Amino acid sequence: MDPIREGASGAAVEDIQERLASLGYDIDASERESKAFGPSTASAVAKFRLDHGMQLGAEIDAATWSELVDACYELGDRTLYLRLPNLHGNDVRELQQRLNILGFSCGDADGCFGVHTEAAVKQFQESQGMLADGMAFPDTFDAIDRLHHVWAGKPAAGPHPMGGMGFARAASVLDNVQISIAAEDPISRNVAGRIWNLASATSDKSGLDLIDNVDSPREGDTAVILLSTQPLPDGSKLANLTADDVDTLPARLRTTCESRRAAGSRVPVIRVELPHGLGYDGTFTMGDAQTFAVMLLDAICSAFDF
Repeated sequence: MDPIREGASGAAVEDIQERLASLGYDIDASERESKAFGPSTASAVAKFRLDHGMQLGAEIDAATWSELVDACYELGDRTLYLRLPNLHGNDVRELQQRLNILGFSCGDADGCFGVHTEAAVKQFQESQGMLADGMAFPDTFDAIDRLHHVWAGKPAAGPHPMGGMGFARAASVLDNVQISIAAEDPISRNVAGRIWNLASATSDKSGLDLIDNVDSPREGDTAVILLSTQPLPDGSKLANLTADDVDTLPARLRTTCESRRAAGSRVPVIRVELPHGLGYDGTFTMGDAQTFAVMLLDAICSAFDF
């Protein structure tokens, strides 16, 4: 495109002025009324370029126009998905920031929809019982918006691990929060039993207990955790999390519980997948079961440490 600079006028200038004004840059009312690229418009362009790390200047060239368009996207303006070249813009950055806070790590919020962002979107969708296709449609944006109280006002430079808990804090959570655990297969039942043993040893008033059926939670349960070593069956609407990223698991548990409540679930049921391929064939040991039990109990206590 040919550069647009001071002295120009018309619809293209009007579009530039509207975009700059929407981003908070001041432009004289007289210039906007006449659609004229005057001194205040040039000043706004120069400030925009400086704010976005671009070469100093006061004209709109192709690179500046692309940056301006990107900066004006808001989350929900378009469907976001993985493609080549990657989609990029402020809406992608907002998506990345919110997913990072919610525990679904995109890495750096760079405004570029790459493979890590797609993976985070899939994980978030699966946690909501949605089709996990990695494409952010309005239903994905709505689910994120329902969690506004979780992500609003928090820094989003990257993943937000919640860290391990001390014995006293874990005991306090177990004393005050009632959680039931169920399991789908022999290995996950082994792990669930060890979680119960650890919880009982941590607090003699532990509210954590085992149940046989997720459809029959105990009265007063805050949540039901369903453990499994199998992939989520096709068509299942259960909220599903993987246990592969230990650092973000507490945040993902909390996020999923909050979102299920916001969707009307009285007792959220959250399915947690242990690593696939575990089996009583030499690849799984009693030490593995204990390790998973310690990790999961710590994540549960961190997630429900209100």
